[in-house]
Order: sequence, then C-alpha cells, then structure tokens
Amino acid sequence: MPSGGSGKTESARLRSLAITAYGPTLLVSVGQGAILPLVALSARELGASVGTAALIVALIGVGQLIGDLPAGALAARIGERPALIAACALDAVALLGAFLATSVMLLAVAITVTGVAGAVFGLARQAYLTEAIPLRMRARALSTLGGTFRVGLFVGPFIAAALVTRWSIGAAYAFAAVTNLAAAALTAFLPDVESSRTAHSENRPHRSVVSVLLEHRRILLTLGLGILIISAARATRQSIVPLWAQSVGLNAATTSVIFGISAGVDMLLFYPGGAIMDRFGRVYVAVPSMIVIGLGLVLLPLTSGATSVGLVAALMGLGNGISSGVVLTLGADASPAQDRTQFLGGWRVCSDLGNAAGPLVVSAVSALATLAAAAITMGLLTWAGSAWLVKWVPRYAPGRHDNREAQES
Repeated sequence: MPSGGSGKTESARLRSLAITAYGPTLLVSVGQGAILPLVALSARELGASVGTAALIVALIGVGQLIGDLPAGALAARIGERPALIAACALDAVALLGAFLATSVMLLAVAITVTGVAGAVFGLARQAYLTEAIPLRMRARALSTLGGTFRVGLFVGPFIAAALVTRWSIGAAYAFAAVTNLAAAALTAFLPDVESSRTAHSENRPHRSVVSVLLEHRRILLTLGLGILIISAARATRQSIVPLWAQSVGLNAATTSVIFGISAGVDMLLFYPGGAIMDRFGRVYVAVPSMIVIGLGLVLLPLTSGATSVGLVAALMGLGNGISSGVVLTLGADASPAQDRTQFLGGWRVCSDLGNAAGPLVVSAVSALATLAAAAITMGLLTWAGSAWLVKWVPRYAPGRHDNREAQES
C-alpha cells in the first residue's frame, strides 16, 4: 500500500511535469484552435466551392488517420520526446505552407500534413505520460492532458479573431506555426523516462506495428470497438448541435453562444472525471458519460428554442467533459509495457475512425429520413456502446489486464 510520503512524491512529480509536459499541449492546441474556424474560409478565398472547402476541413481528420500507425512506428524507433519535437516542427512547416498557399491544392496538402503531425504529437504525448506518471495517478494525468487540449481549443478562436481583425486569415496560420515552434522548444526540456523501458528490453528486437496489432487484436476488436463508439458520440455532438440549431431557426450568433456555454461546462469537469477513474475505476466515468451524451442526443429533437437547445447542449457538454481523457486512459491501461507506442497507433485508429463515423451516420440517416431521426439513432447507438463498455472496460482494468498478460506470456 502506498504511503503518504510516496503520494506526496507522486504529486510533486506531476507538478514538476506541468510546464514541460502540459505546456506544449496547450501551445499546440491554442494554435489549432486558432486555425480550425478559418480553414474553410481560407479555402473559399482561394476559390474553392462550399463542398470543396468542407472537404479540406475534413482533411485534418484524414491526415490523422494516415498518421496514426506511422506515428506508433516513429515513436518506437526514436522515442517519445524526439517524436514530439519532430511533430511540432512538421506542423510548423505545414502551417507556414498554408500561410503561403496560393492554390486550393497547396492548402489541401498543408492541412493534411497538419493532421499527420497531430497524430504523431498526440500519440507520443500519450505514450510519454503513460511512462512518466505512476499508475495510481494515470487517469488524472491523462484527463488533465485532455482538459489542457480543450482549453487551448477554446482560447484559440478568440486569438484568431483578434489577428484576423488586425491583419488577415493568414496571420492565424503564422501564429499557429509560432506556437508549434515554441512547443518544440519547451518539449526539449522534458525529463527522459525511456531508460527503464530500454533497460528492460535492450536485448529485444524491434517489432513492427502490424505484428504488435495482430498480437493484441482481441483488445482492439473488443475494447477498441467501445472506443470507436465513444469517439463517434463525441464527434456527433459537435456536428449535430449547430445543424439542429439552424433547423429550429437559431442564428449563427446564438448558436455560437450555445457552443460557448457547452464548452465551458466541458472544460470544468476534466479533473473530477480523472479523479473518479483513479479512485473508483474507469467504468464509472466511461459508462455514465456515454449515457449522458446519448440522453442529450435523444432529447435534442424535442427542443425548439435557444433555451432548450442550450440546456441539452450543456447536458452533452457535461457528459463529454467528465469523460475527458477516458480514451487516453483506457488506451494506456490496455497497452502492453513493451511495444506500447505501436499498440497506441492502432488504438488511435479506433478513436479516429469513430470521429469520422459519427458525422457520417448523421449525414446518411438525415439524407434517408430526418435530422431528428439521425439524433435519435446516434443516441441509441451511444447507449448500446455504453452497454458494451460495461462488459469490456472492467476486463481490461490495469490489474486484471496485467495478470492476463503475465499468464499468457
């Protein structure tokens, strides 16, 4: 049983990593938050149609999917800290390319590369904190990571608004490039935590991503499916609320206020969610959060004005906020001590497929039926996902998962 002294030591360790571990994430997310609202607008300025502009925005997610598995291989080869620095540098180059782009094609390439860089950064950051933070504080550390990213995405658009007002859309890309370079410089001061892992596996040959994923395919096909549903529910929340607000006659300004309130609720709850996961278990956050988001999706078609839409959006923000870091934490728990980064590449594929699948389901059901039917469909799928999580999350709890690996080896 850990002593009070060890608890204080672990807390001090987490505080010591606050600037070097979380600072780069805040910088990168502020930059990303600054450009996300402007990608479609910059595409339109270059002559893209509305459909093409929407496609270019989607290329961020495409780039992440492309980069997930190579990110695992890269981090396994060179280590998490060098991978983080490389990701920040690549992102800065891509953002400068977007700043200088003179055609829609060049902008599309730059935005895709930004997504690839984001995949490398996200995976390496998750792997680093999994190694650096003690198990008993893992959920709080990774929930704080997720919360830090949310804060950056919230702040970034306000900075972008000031930059665009003073200069142009291109200024936001330049600003994001600078934040990435600053993040790379700060990452250079990260303490090295690879020595213990290297010592344990110095005589072990390097393994490919494919071989690692095949070995752990059962986890990816069971718990990974639950992660896909979590990500789909979250992505649906972001896409369907503005569509529903427009369908009931709310203007863009009112919709923005509703989103702001929901984001505020979201940001307030990341640390309590992590504390619950560390104290009681991951299932006590993963399942309730999906039930709450599913409830919000089912209730959304019953709303008809700003107040009711805002309340339901805040409800979904509550579910999303308390689940901050749950995907990262479950991935860290399920990942093997060896070949962790290769496994996490596959884990992120599950998550990013969910991010793409949610809005696609909404689009398909809306085309065949109505937007209300799409919301209810996703709500029911989210509830089904919560039942799936009830079954599989406890099976891969840290203690049980580690024991199973030991028995199978």
